[in-house]
Order: sequence, then structure tokens, then C-alpha cells
Amino acid sequence: MILEEFDENRQAIINPEDLVEALPDFPETVVSCFARETFKRMLADFQHELLASTSMANIEIPIYKVFVEEREIALFNAPVGASACVAILEDLIAFGMKKLVLFRTCGVLDEDIRETSIIVPHTAIRDEGTSYHYLPASDEVEVNVGLRDFLRSFLADKGISHTVGKVWTTDGIYRETAAKLRTRKDAGAICVDMECAAVAALAAFREISVCHFFYAANHLSEEAWDMRNLANHADLDEKDKVANLAMQIALAL
Repeated sequence: MILEEFDENRQAIINPEDLVEALPDFPETVVSCFARETFKRMLADFQHELLASTSMANIEIPIYKVFVEEREIALFNAPVGASACVAILEDLIAFGMKKLVLFRTCGVLDEDIRETSIIVPHTAIRDEGTSYHYLPASDEVEVNVGLRDFLRSFLADKGISHTVGKVWTTDGIYRETAAKLRTRKDAGAICVDMECAAVAALAAFREISVCHFFYAANHLSEEAWDMRNLANHADLDEKDKVANLAMQIALAL
């Protein structure tokens, strides 16, 4: 299989530092989410200024410096999809990022996991392509390395109930078939996303700290798909609480 051809050479033909210069005042800690409406509301909640920008081929990604409890934290709206997300994170590492708090919605495979409830992944199934360029081939990758106990203790201290489990990371949102769903559930997955495995592989390869968590949205089952509160404008007050949680986690790192 071509994805088994991992090359451990850290020097690529094109490297982030070839295109992006380190910024001396770039905050070491960065917070990011994928939902555009939640991001807009986060930005509006804090004093902020434009710090830098990077881009994909067809979209510009502004990065802001926000001021939270006398701390400076960088904030940006991550692009959806493993390859796009990791490419932008590579640029932020080149800017000077050392720690990342990343959160997003996920689909749940267990209907008892309620909308907007917190999920802490410990492992990701690598059903995408990007992670194989950062780590040797394997079925799974460990998530929240070195931070899982911190994150669980933080949530417990705040009295926030949460579920811990395995996430299925996939590139193909329209190819989540009933057979694949059964297979992933049999492997222990409780939710599905599009970036977690790749971000975990990037974190291991680039040796940065990533605190990654989800808040539950749509429910997938073999019989039907329930969108629940997946839409960008749905359940915004509860999603604001999750965003605030992410900022509090960043301050505690």
C-alpha cells in the first residue's frame, strides 16, 4: 500500500519555513475551532487585533491576537479537512506556536451522547491520508499525548461531565457507509470527525502540545442520520460555553 511508504526525513522539498517567517511576538498558545459562527462570536467576545495571516490556495486565514486575563493568545478559524487543517497548522508552528487547543463538533455513534456534550478522544482511527505522511502506517494514533489527564482533571474540577473514547477520523463524509460504521463501532469508536488523527500525527512529528476535544452534534446510525444541532447557527448559547471552555483550557496550559 502506498500509504505505508512513510519517509522519516524531516527535510521536505517545500518546508513551512521556506514560505513563512517566525514572528517574535507570536503567542506560544493558540486556540482554534472549525465552526465559523462560533469563531465570529469568540472574536467578538475579546479585545483583539490582527496578528498575521496565512492561506490555502483559495482562502486566506487571518490569525488574531486576543487578550484574555492579561494573557495573549492567538485565535484563528481552522479550515475543515485533515490536509487543509494540517497545512495551516504547519504555518502556525513556523510562526511560533507551541501549544494548541483545538475543538470542533463531531458526529456521535451512540445516541446516548447528548448534543453539545464534551468528548475527549484518547485514540483516533486513521481513516484519512494526511497522518501517514507524519507517522508510520498503523490503524490508530494516540491523541492528547501528555495532556489527557490534565484535560480530564480540568473538566472534573469545573464540574463538566464528559465522555472519553476513540474517534474515527475520515476524509469521506459521503462515504460513511453502514458497513464502515459497524466496523468502526466494533473497533471502539464513539464518534467521527475529519481531522483528529492527522492533527495528532502532526503533533507527534513536530513535537508540539495539542489539547483536542469535541462537542457532540449529529448522530449517525445504520438506520438514519440525525442532524441534531450540527448547523452553524444552532444552539449557539451552548456552543458559546464550549468556546469559553476552550479559552479557559488555554489559560491553564
